[in-house]
Amino acid sequence: MKIKKIDVNNYRLLKNFSLDLEDELSLVIGKNNSGKTSLLVVLNKFLNNGNFTSNDFNLDYKKEILKFMIEGIPAENDYLLDGIRLRLHIEYNESDDLSNISNLMMDLDEANNEIILDFEYVLTYAKLQQMKTDFDAYTVFTGTEEDKFNSFFKNEFDEYFDHTQKSVLLDADHKVEEFIDLKKEGISLKNIINYRFISAKREVSNKDIDKTLSTQTSKIYKKTESTPEQKTAIDNFKKTLLDTDNVLDSNYQIIFGDVVEKVKKFGGIKEGESNITVHSTLQHRELLDGNTTVMYSHEGDSLPEHYNGLGYMNLISMIFEIEMLLIDFKRTLDEKPADINLLFIEEPEAHTHPQMQYIFIKNIKSLLADGIKRQDEINRELQYIISTHSSHIVSESNFDDIKYLQRLNNQNSVISKNLKDLEKEYEANREEETYRFLKQYLTLNRAELFFADKAILIEGDTERILLPTMMKKIDEESSPEDEKLLSQNISIVEVGAHSKLFESFIDFIGVKTLIITDIDSGKEVMVDGRRTIQACRVAEAEAIETSNSSLKYFFGSSNLSDYVDRELNNKILVKNSETKVWELKEDGFVLIVYQTKEKDSDNIEYHARSFEDSFSHINKNFMKNDSNTFSSLTKKWLKKFKDDDIDCYDFAEKAVTKKPPLAIEILMNSNRTPTDGDDIVTWDIPSYIKEGLIWLRDN
Repeated sequence: MKIKKIDVNNYRLLKNFSLDLEDELSLVIGKNNSGKTSLLVVLNKFLNNGNFTSNDFNLDYKKEILKFMIEGIPAENDYLLDGIRLRLHIEYNESDDLSNISNLMMDLDEANNEIILDFEYVLTYAKLQQMKTDFDAYTVFTGTEEDKFNSFFKNEFDEYFDHTQKSVLLDADHKVEEFIDLKKEGISLKNIINYRFISAKREVSNKDIDKTLSTQTSKIYKKTESTPEQKTAIDNFKKTLLDTDNVLDSNYQIIFGDVVEKVKKFGGIKEGESNITVHSTLQHRELLDGNTTVMYSHEGDSLPEHYNGLGYMNLISMIFEIEMLLIDFKRTLDEKPADINLLFIEEPEAHTHPQMQYIFIKNIKSLLADGIKRQDEINRELQYIISTHSSHIVSESNFDDIKYLQRLNNQNSVISKNLKDLEKEYEANREEETYRFLKQYLTLNRAELFFADKAILIEGDTERILLPTMMKKIDEESSPEDEKLLSQNISIVEVGAHSKLFESFIDFIGVKTLIITDIDSGKEVMVDGRRTIQACRVAEAEAIETSNSSLKYFFGSSNLSDYVDRELNNKILVKNSETKVWELKEDGFVLIVYQTKEKDSDNIEYHARSFEDSFSHINKNFMKNDSNTFSSLTKKWLKKFKDDDIDCYDFAEKAVTKKPPLAIEILMNSNRTPTDGDDIVTWDIPSYIKEGLIWLRDN
């Protein structure tokens, strides 16, 4: 029996949210504030009877209620019952024990192997009427109507919302057709669903006074003593304590003999009333509290737990917690485990370094593979959700397990996407090889793209080396109110000339993306009787095409004339969800920039073909300065460039033999101020890169 899908409505950012669950691990990822913790908490509040607060309601839903309070409530027939909702889609099969869910089944069709449970915290029409009456009479706050409502709702909301639990049957439009009210029918879900979680806020530190792990051992014991697996060991432990009690009794007679005799002398109402004895009463439960110490071995010595690194302590503590929860799931000798057992582990990477994150995700499946296994063979499977911000955990995970949470632009809402659906899209386009490459590339190099707020796709090492300095230069030149590029969560990814291979992934994660590429102008020539495109200057009369595959893919044209005078707002794209074609849109999320016409310090306008071509045009004085050293450049052609015997195009083609060393030398030749030691960039950024970075900064 499994939960196949979770739906949530109106809980914080989970406005209209659906998450598909895998049979075992579902890895939930996403940027900060994308609803991962909200998912953990809303499950706990509904499944473990937690309390809601006024801040739990989705902001758009609260605005709807505000509108009712100010403008009046609708007629009852026009009112749609609403509030915070959790819906669980549960799938069962013939091998499952159906005794607990038999009275929840709404459809006896053999082809239907699903039950649907609704948990609601809703505002009925009668309660809405009462809320409106009470709001109109609310005099505690006398500000604006909106401020008055915020005060009223914060203090009074719980009076108007009702908890319900239902088993529902949906019609073809996914609306409730019939339902069973579980509370009215007295049906408990205790034996159907057991939900537990490990929060990211774990009580672990490496202070001298900390004994978190040692305390956890006593908790594990308390949970373990009633399980059938540990019965023999626990009985032996109790017998040992009883034997110890007998030994200690004899010693106590000696140790406390004097004080016992003194007590006797005080007498009492009658003889012998004040006679006392001291006995040993070791209690097996309490013995472990404060009397066990977790040690770790190092070069033959046993050291206290707080000597260990915080990352190791966090990992060990998490394993201890998992063990305690697994015991919870197993339940005691006289109880069966629940049919469905769901464990949520939040951000296991906390305090751990990358290598430990790799180890965790590689081992967690084997740790939990047996599920809920008991000696009496009353076993259950375990589903578990892990939420993470760790690119290292993602890179070691099966991509089919990944659920990507994405916040919708300018909306109080997030959605969930299955990464396996992206694979289906590539397969539909007969691009299975591309998807395999993408998985391998992201796994080995750039899983952090999943967590980036913005991305820059570049062709190679030159841009990678110089971009951070370019971003810093733009930040230094920007106004104080501008958000700084280097303070933003921007991932820079080398893709060579293959940015088009990433286009479906970019669209899937919806991340604001800048693609920096070359215009790659070319002319038609005949080689051995065949037509081919040969590189040439953009301004040459014969220049007719671009050979850049990314430009041709995204803009759908190979004509050079379509690119030469294209304005920035005609380089911004979004993918049509139906046609799957990239289309121009001024508020799109992908910008592609390439070389444009630009004037140098002598006011000479020129259109470069490549980065080196463009850079040398606007930075002639920098490149020609004899105090700057460019040992990677061919001396002959560098001299010709300095003597104005060749132009920037020939310089880029002939003098530059290795691009990364030139980029490093450009940085090394940047001057420094004598006052603060910061780099002062004495060269200019090519305009196409600069305008792209400013667009990315401001959007």
